[in-house]
Amino acid sequence: MTYCVAIKCNDGLVFAADTRTAAGVDDVRTYNKLHVLEVPGQRVFVILSAGNLATTQYVLAYARREMNDPNATTSLRTVRHMFDAADYLGQLSVRAQKQAAEANMNVNVETTLILGGQIMGEDPAIYMIYPLGNCISASPEMPFLQIGEIKYGKPILDRFVRPQVKLEDAARCALVSLDSTMRSNISVGPPVDVAILPRDGLAISHSLRLDFDTPYYASLKDSWGRQLENAVRNLPKFDWEVQQSLPLSPHPGSNFVAGQQRQVDASSHPQQGWQAAQWSSDTDDSGRR
Repeated sequence: MTYCVAIKCNDGLVFAADTRTAAGVDDVRTYNKLHVLEVPGQRVFVILSAGNLATTQYVLAYARREMNDPNATTSLRTVRHMFDAADYLGQLSVRAQKQAAEANMNVNVETTLILGGQIMGEDPAIYMIYPLGNCISASPEMPFLQIGEIKYGKPILDRFVRPQVKLEDAARCALVSLDSTMRSNISVGPPVDVAILPRDGLAISHSLRLDFDTPYYASLKDSWGRQLENAVRNLPKFDWEVQQSLPLSPHPGSNFVAGQQRQVDASSHPQQGWQAAQWSSDTDDSGRR
């Protein structure tokens, strides 16, 4: 299985993906699911993939081939808008699936893609490309897109990701989202790939591959786990917990303490203490002799 996420902030884009690919419980492999295609200084595209690996590789192979072909009528080098790039990749995906269907392959050949990037003169954008070839874009209300096993890593994104979030914070959030998914689903696994694309930079500024034993990733996992535990301990207490934590207070105008009504300070008032103890022993709970 797979988990990939793309985040759009005012300052640029963040991409993250796992690398585990499984064709069965005894056939687990590692493949890149984060791919960068660029024309330096003019445009940069990042593609995240989930689904049939053969279809994904077909799309990537043709996208790279036509991007480097000066005679290609349509390619990632020639499209004028990010939406056109998403539509182009969608058509490549549909073509690959159609060819597989004509070969009577009895397998699911669908693939879902996330395309993100920036073309010079336009704003950065991210699109989700469905197996049918159509696509949707992220919005200010939902500035991130996910594919694959999305449910485990979505809560942190819902609570934290906003357009004004800094790129580095968005990248940390993406890593926490992936870590939460890997803890709950064995089909998603390391290494984890991360790419950061600053607005108007037209180039990937930072590209990381992190494994469980990578010092930074190990530190992030440990810090996140400890802070989650502390956050739970610091949540508001229930009413009965608050009451149990209050100190016992004496009754106004009385020498008796709540819960200890029969104890008096006999050392300071010997006679009074003797009389109170004698009265207590000679009466029942109602005060009658």
